[in-house]
Amino acid sequence: MNFTLRTWLLSDAESLAKYANNFNIAKFLTNGFPHPYTIENANSFIEMVSQHHPTQIFAIVIDGEAVGSIGLHPQSDIMEKNIELGYFLGEPFWGKGIITEAVKKMVAYGFQNFDVVRIYARPFGTNVASQKVLEKAGFTLDAKIEGNIYKNNEYLDELIYAIRK
Repeated sequence: MNFTLRTWLLSDAESLAKYANNFNIAKFLTNGFPHPYTIENANSFIEMVSQHHPTQIFAIVIDGEAVGSIGLHPQSDIMEKNIELGYFLGEPFWGKGIITEAVKKMVAYGFQNFDVVRIYARPFGTNVASQKVLEKAGFTLDAKIEGNIYKNNEYLDELIYAIRK
């Protein structure tokens, strides 16, 4: 399925809220990703990400509609040569290879536009689909930290996948 990555627009707020307001997405993300996800959350997010230069977080767009998000989160201090990758995709678009291709594009973008040597992602141990996405995109498992995440009243494993320049 064809998609593009582009900067977020304020006009994307409605579609962002539509696809992000899904427990099946929120259960695999940090508590900073609200559920329910409202139009106010969408507007705040878009305003925040539009402040980044160069762009760090992109909309995943299919047929003119923003259906997900993918971004890079620069680190600081002793982790300054690393950048964290995060993403979500609207559930109707799962299983179509979109996120794997978007991850590959973001890896190339990250190494080209940021002074980093490692891009990493931290899927939950229960998020097998995300683990497969990262592996297909060339990431390898660096670490497994058992019971490190507390989400929705349960302890989950944290996996750390990485790709190096």
